[in-house]
Amino acid sequence: MQPSSLPRASLVCKRWRCLVYDPGFSRRFRFHHHHKSPPLLGFIVEHFSPRGISFVSTLDPPNRIPAGRFSLEFDQRDPLRCLGCCHGLVLLFSARRLEVLVWDPVIGDRHHIAILPGFYDMKTAITGAVLRAVGDGRHFLVALAVIRQTVQGQHAQARALSCVYSSETGVWGNLISTQLLSEVVHTPTAGIQIMATLLRTPATLLSTPAMCFTGKSIVGVLVGDSLYWLVTRVLHGTLTSSRILELDLDRQSLNVIPVPVVQYGLTNCHMCVMRAEGGGLGFLFLSTFSAQLWKRKTNCHGVAPWELGRTIELDKLLSLEIERTGCPHIVGYASQNNVVFLWTIVGVFMLQLESLEFKKIFETDILPSYYPYESVYTPEIGIVGEQDGAELLHNT
Repeated sequence: MQPSSLPRASLVCKRWRCLVYDPGFSRRFRFHHHHKSPPLLGFIVEHFSPRGISFVSTLDPPNRIPAGRFSLEFDQRDPLRCLGCCHGLVLLFSARRLEVLVWDPVIGDRHHIAILPGFYDMKTAITGAVLRAVGDGRHFLVALAVIRQTVQGQHAQARALSCVYSSETGVWGNLISTQLLSEVVHTPTAGIQIMATLLRTPATLLSTPAMCFTGKSIVGVLVGDSLYWLVTRVLHGTLTSSRILELDLDRQSLNVIPVPVVQYGLTNCHMCVMRAEGGGLGFLFLSTFSAQLWKRKTNCHGVAPWELGRTIELDKLLSLEIERTGCPHIVGYASQNNVVFLWTIVGVFMLQLESLEFKKIFETDILPSYYPYESVYTPEIGIVGEQDGAELLHNT
């Protein structure tokens, strides 16, 4: 359902116009389509400046949403970090106030929620996701996950912890956790010892692998009743391994899933968790201009190994020269539309992974960190100060 659909329908007759712009109809219409196939409207963009958070439409006329229609100002001394978008909601995190903000850009609703005491500190990696509760468009769930790492002597451990908030009850659920890493730290080399002395940091910390959630705009993916995040292991600045953290919302459990056997030494911009074609958990891996689409499928023995579904030759599909553009980077993934966004030095491309339809979104030589925003947008017409619906009709 494109943004111009309702304004077009409102022109049929007076009765249709009254129906289309009835607030109750708009609310029911948005909720019906949020869980099915909401259009990809554009990107939520962070600005660490007085501009706050803005929106960039990726639609062509007449569906292009007016610039600045979705915006959010915040205190420059307390910049908000975007943790993800889902079902038309945006999840933002304030490390200073230790709270999350759930924001609906279409209708302007904002909900400030304090996180559990002691759940986060500046030394822990944090991520999260927001989604609408099934069966009720007015309530939502917020899931947060952190990674806590400890080093005792020569032994390093990392655990993932998560908790879920329900707007219906107004409280956070029980804290759940699982182990991500447990290994013996190798004796620091002479070079590490020298660096540790210069940095006034224990040498064992510099020799300990760091576990973190990937990327800025590669966020949690909802598949079925579970949320998935990609976690990477980094040692001396090099990505050495990855695994997938699964939060089962129904069972309230955390699980660790291995990723397909892929090439490491690259950056996390070359892989992401995705929704597999036909449903289920998928995994996308880029190697030069080859994209491998993997799917995790349970066999007759109850085991769920990874299977390589297909390989996409991006250089042929996008007609790009490796020598001129370099290897593409994944800068975003829209799960409900199953669209991945790829960056090269000649611009950002949008690729639909099932139909293989693609188009160039815009040109930029800067690696962006935008957040794909999928939602049902019902523009308003005839309300003072609201000209977006009229603008869409004018562009028809």
